[in-house]
Amino acid sequence: MKKILYTLLLSCLLISSCDVEVTNPNDLEVKIFWKTEADAQSGLNAVYNMFYKPGLYTRWIWFRYDLASDEAFSSSPWLELADWTRFNYANYNFWEGNAWTYRDSYEAIYRANQVLHYTPDITFGNETEKTYVLGQAYFLRALHYYNLALLWGSENNSLAIVLEPSSPGDTPEGHNVTEVWQQVKDDLASAINMLPASWDDTNKGRATIGAAKALRAKCLMQQHEWEAAKQELEWLVTGEGSQYYGLANNFKDNFTHLAENNIESVFELQYSDAHKAPAGDGDFDIDPNLGQNRAQFFGPPGIGWTDGEARSWLVDEFKSELNNDGEYDIRLKTSLFYEGMDVDFADNDRMYSRDMGAWQQDNYIGRVFIRKYASDYYRDYEDYHNPINIRLIRYADVMLMYAECLANTTSGSLNEAVDLVNEIRARVNMPELAVNHPEAVADKTAFLKRLQIERSLELCHEGQRWADLKRWGLFDTSAGLNELKQRDSDFNNFVIGRHSSLPIPSNEIDNNAGLQQNPNY
Repeated sequence: MKKILYTLLLSCLLISSCDVEVTNPNDLEVKIFWKTEADAQSGLNAVYNMFYKPGLYTRWIWFRYDLASDEAFSSSPWLELADWTRFNYANYNFWEGNAWTYRDSYEAIYRANQVLHYTPDITFGNETEKTYVLGQAYFLRALHYYNLALLWGSENNSLAIVLEPSSPGDTPEGHNVTEVWQQVKDDLASAINMLPASWDDTNKGRATIGAAKALRAKCLMQQHEWEAAKQELEWLVTGEGSQYYGLANNFKDNFTHLAENNIESVFELQYSDAHKAPAGDGDFDIDPNLGQNRAQFFGPPGIGWTDGEARSWLVDEFKSELNNDGEYDIRLKTSLFYEGMDVDFADNDRMYSRDMGAWQQDNYIGRVFIRKYASDYYRDYEDYHNPINIRLIRYADVMLMYAECLANTTSGSLNEAVDLVNEIRARVNMPELAVNHPEAVADKTAFLKRLQIERSLELCHEGQRWADLKRWGLFDTSAGLNELKQRDSDFNNFVIGRHSSLPIPSNEIDNNAGLQQNPNY
């Protein structure tokens, strides 16, 4: 057989008219795909499929957003992994800490680009369906550029903006973060004009107008475009979209598999434990893992890998106020595992299979563990198939964003901003701001400072804090950095002008002369 193949190849080299074409029957090629409405829908589903990749929301992106913030840290025995949450970057190509998330972000963009490039030429039975496909692709591409801008964006031309299906040899030019933000805004403007306000039950988890407006507001807020962000959020809070959203009655309903896609969900990532072993994480696995892994990586010792854990100041902050019945904030019970949790709350004396005696063990003493999205409420273990949906954008987040915009604009009402925060506090039976924080209801500057704590109490370990700290300028001044150091000793390693952005993986810089490394790397 080898001799026959060698003869065939040699003949092709000698006879210019010979045209041998080999097609893998298991692969669909572009020239035979992207022909039908079903192809377009499958291509779009492939973009959503990126939510199941370890470089993104199933695992590693939380190390960048949660553990690098002042809310959490890593004491992993895997030294290089832990170093990447405390701003000690040696190998810029470190796969789990940097390059995997960067790579998967651009892979998701590549998939979205295919949908946006080929779908306009496909005939649909209903053109509205085509519009919806394109709108979702614009939203998803914007989401991944949003992450790239937050994590790697700088004033240098360090990030490629790719808007067409790419080839392996392409070397796109680099763009600064302002240009990336503009691309996010443009994509989301298109998405808003193309998406429905809601989906039926069979399409839960798909992007909507509300999701696009909320994400566009996040983008605008990072650039301090407060008035424009406020206008986007008005649709969800006081406008037409308000009919679709509200606060769930029970705070914990946002973190279990029992009340998913509820009224508080603005954009929710859909996970399940349907495909267990031998399901894998690879790009081409036939039965990919559809669960999220973060709880396995953040689980307490003996349950998970404990590669991430919470900062203890959060417990103190939760306990700094009592609710209207003289008890602790119920969000503390849902958010954290900590010593004394059984004393502070009834029916709170188990961590999966472990009782409170665990806090006497050397590997538990003095530590606080992340509870959000943990499955301890119905089973005594974690694994790589946690089925709990990630609520990537919650309506409570939208309300707090809108309050921030109101306080940052001359047209905004401080009273309205306070009312929004009070509504969120009322859900968990906490007193109004005026009771314990009278300065926050009298002055916009004081309100904005209090809002920094309110956002953490409501949203801790939901991937919001890194963007918050960056937007509030705490990375940019000695005063801001000193504040962070008081809460998180890892910030003693933080260098202003450097660590607010991650280094671009070295391989990307080496292979593309059009990209610049970020400042001070």
